[in-house]
Amino acid sequence: MRFEDLIGDNAVFLAIAAFLILAIFLGVRIVPQSEKHVVERFGRLRAVLGPGINFIVPFLDRVAHRISVLERQLPTNSQDAITADNVLLKVDTSVFYRITEPEKTVYRIRDIDAAIATTVAGIVRSEIGRMELDTVQSNRSALISTIRENVANVVDDWGIEVTRAEILDVDLDEATRAAMLQQLNAERARRAQVTEAEGRKRAVELAADGELYAAEQNAKAKRVLAEAEAYATGVIAETIKANGLEAAQYQVALRQVDAIASVAQGDGKQTVILPAAALEAFTNAFGLLKGRSS
Repeated sequence: MRFEDLIGDNAVFLAIAAFLILAIFLGVRIVPQSEKHVVERFGRLRAVLGPGINFIVPFLDRVAHRISVLERQLPTNSQDAITADNVLLKVDTSVFYRITEPEKTVYRIRDIDAAIATTVAGIVRSEIGRMELDTVQSNRSALISTIRENVANVVDDWGIEVTRAEILDVDLDEATRAAMLQQLNAERARRAQVTEAEGRKRAVELAADGELYAAEQNAKAKRVLAEAEAYATGVIAETIKANGLEAAQYQVALRQVDAIASVAQGDGKQTVILPAAALEAFTNAFGLLKGRSS
């Protein structure tokens, strides 16, 4: 039997087999993990295929769009904005997003990147227009959060999730920058003067405290000496009261003797001239001592 005759007899079966193979090939769709496929039937949305093995109706359904669900970053976009105190700024922004519902993205918006960039620019201008320059620079994190929330609310109808929105830079014009630099230098000079004045004030306070402490210590010392002298005077008074006037004369004579002895002290040879009163002091001291011992 010739090959042509064999094919002729089984042509129908071969055609059916080829059709089944083609149908299986067209009906089975393997979707990667990073993608979602949008299936149309006669031009209308039929289904969205997720990652893995999926089945569609061959010759009726077709994969119209293959959408990546990976996170994307928009190119850095610069736009001008005017603050509430009429300062012109140039703001650089960057947005990260990913597609979560491809059926909304492909049928509701044509150029998704341009649409998000335009939305971000409008929201940035609107939010900065409500704030003053100092607030923009000091509360950048709050501004970023507000921009991200507003962008997320707008793009939700497009099946998009905004994961991050960043303000990369806020640039000022030269005149405003020079004025701010001058203000910053003036503020630094003012702080330096305040610090110096506070230092001088503190030094004066410490000096006054030191003088007050020294005066208090001197007063305490004088009080102690006065108390000691008063005590000694009291003791002498008691002694005089108990022993009579001779005890006082004896104490005076001893003081005179001690004074003459201190005058006579020295390292070398020296001559001491004693007045007659000194000799009387010795005589009185010995006389009183003799009288006390007898």
